[in-house]
Amino acid sequence: MSITNCKLHFTQQGDKSIYMSGALLKQLNLNGKKAVSFRLGKDKIHATIRAIKRTGNHLYVPASIRNSIRVPKSGNIMVVGSADEVQIGPLIGVLTDGSGRSNGLPFGGRTGFIKELLRVGKDKAYFFAFTPRDIDWQKDTVTGYFLNDNGGFDRKTVPLPDVVYNRLPSRTSEGTGSMENFKERFLKRKIPFFNWSFFSKWEVYNMLKDDLDAYKHVPESFLNPTPERIKEQLEKHSFVYLKPTGGSLGRGIFRLTYHTKKGYFVRFRRNGANVLLRFTNFNSLMRMLQSGTRSRMRNYVLQQGIRLIEIDSCPIDFRFHLHKNGKNQWVVAGIGAKKAGKGSVTTHVKNGGQLMTPEQALGRVFGSRSGDVLEAAKKVSIKMAEAIENNYRHVIGELGLDIGIDKDENIWMFEANAKPGRSIFKHPVLRSEGKQSLVYIFEHCMYLSKFRTRKDG
Repeated sequence: MSITNCKLHFTQQGDKSIYMSGALLKQLNLNGKKAVSFRLGKDKIHATIRAIKRTGNHLYVPASIRNSIRVPKSGNIMVVGSADEVQIGPLIGVLTDGSGRSNGLPFGGRTGFIKELLRVGKDKAYFFAFTPRDIDWQKDTVTGYFLNDNGGFDRKTVPLPDVVYNRLPSRTSEGTGSMENFKERFLKRKIPFFNWSFFSKWEVYNMLKDDLDAYKHVPESFLNPTPERIKEQLEKHSFVYLKPTGGSLGRGIFRLTYHTKKGYFVRFRRNGANVLLRFTNFNSLMRMLQSGTRSRMRNYVLQQGIRLIEIDSCPIDFRFHLHKNGKNQWVVAGIGAKKAGKGSVTTHVKNGGQLMTPEQALGRVFGSRSGDVLEAAKKVSIKMAEAIENNYRHVIGELGLDIGIDKDENIWMFEANAKPGRSIFKHPVLRSEGKQSLVYIFEHCMYLSKFRTRKDG
């Protein structure tokens, strides 16, 4: 198999021939070849090869072939040649939804992000976005949104893609059985699909429990804790967290603290404000916790509290945004340090937290040793990403890890997110990392699509 870049042109001829420059024929090892299957995505057509005299890598496709296999546009593209087939592409689809859509914003508030991502691969692949309703399973086609030269979208119908990057934005949008069946259809057609779904908190802890080298970085955790377990862990660790298994952005989290002389305290967020309550005995605390839908602490995880490093008496944790790159290796794309707001149960910016660079935060705590501490945390984040990947049954290409460092420099992973938000990249210092993050997504799509050169891995 040979692979290279080329310039694809459309012609109005009606024959079933593709025309290639001599240089392109040579690079694809097709000299002397008379006919091949010409393919885009899952569609292909039998075509005669004809050589033309032109400098550089050029491929001319007549209207009859273009319409038959639905080639969406001319321009720079990649082409793969083998003994009996020539494939152009790749076709890369970004799966999202259209909730909140309006004129010019087919993906609502996510439209800007989708445009940024598609720009990365606009002149290197057939890179497009689509929603579940854009698929026609009877014809194995998808009507996708392609960026045009004016910064808007053109709707074009193409064969099913060579790879899908799943960016469905919420647990609601992908949490139904019908959506599970929808995703399984890609696998049945042998189309790589990443990232499969959101994680639950307990799912991650469960994945890692048999990987001792990774699990030592996970705080002690229990699913659906009984009052007896909560009391035991409070006495053991002095403070603990209760987290909903499917929560995000710090919603529904309680921090419980036990002082032998002062009693029990609980911090949480309600109606946009931080709340602190004190109870003289454990039973009173539990009556509050078990009110309403939390009657039995179902779908909650109890997690050991960790004494994190602090700035101005406020805990600091870190969001590590990781990607698989074009060589199928985990890399750290960006790191944001988050300083908790006064009285907040979490470090989320929406709850009063402050976003800092890791160098700023660690420099204030560790001084000249901050670089060594950061490198150690990076190594742990890679190790945790590899461990999650090894113990997960679907393809993962992106992770957001919430990492903490305690006062003894131990490194902890509190949560892993398969659909990480991108708020850390809003920090002025991290904008270039945000752009590189999009490049990693595109490069890994190229890797999974098998449109990669030998040197790319």
